[in-house]
Amino acid sequence: MTNTSELQHWQERYAGTDFRFGKAPNEFLVTCRPLLPKTGKALAVADGEGRNGVWLAAQGLDVLSIDFSPAAQAKARALAAEHKVDVTFVEADVHTWPYPKEAFDVVVEIFSQFSTPTQRPQKWRGMRRALKRGGLLIVQGYTPKQLQYGTGGPKQIEHLYTRAMLQGEFGDLSDVTIVEEERELHEGAGHSGMSAVIGLTARKP
Repeated sequence: MTNTSELQHWQERYAGTDFRFGKAPNEFLVTCRPLLPKTGKALAVADGEGRNGVWLAAQGLDVLSIDFSPAAQAKARALAAEHKVDVTFVEADVHTWPYPKEAFDVVVEIFSQFSTPTQRPQKWRGMRRALKRGGLLIVQGYTPKQLQYGTGGPKQIEHLYTRAMLQGEFGDLSDVTIVEEERELHEGAGHSGMSAVIGLTARKP
């Protein structure tokens, strides 16, 4: 389970009226638009204040957004209302949530790098299980080089993603594409400035 201090940390981060990572969707996710199905079910993992789940819903998908912070989900509901889209929000720990088998056409995990090395495989196994055959997986995170930039993300190197890590976990899927880059991010106060990021897209065979 996610511990109480971790939840408190995120509750405090999401407590203000500002959207910590902005209201616009993640830039890497937007570049994946051509890969998205026209209709279907999408799961947004650790979706926080809802910017990515709401964007997916605006693309015509039936979205389930899960996060463990009630403060974040309250903002996410407001954002969905602002954009006039329907999103189902479930308060859940992404490590222990019972990911339903082959239920989603798209599974998205963006910057959910609070997972420890023991929690991460559990979360990623759940995400794989939840994907339908032919379904699209989208993952983005920071790489260890991000520690030099300090413009967002965790401060513990073991929480950051490497190409080898993503390849090891998802390399057996189909159409695997991994993009590692250093670029300016403008995603609210939480992710702002030159950043070292890695993104993966893949399909369940």
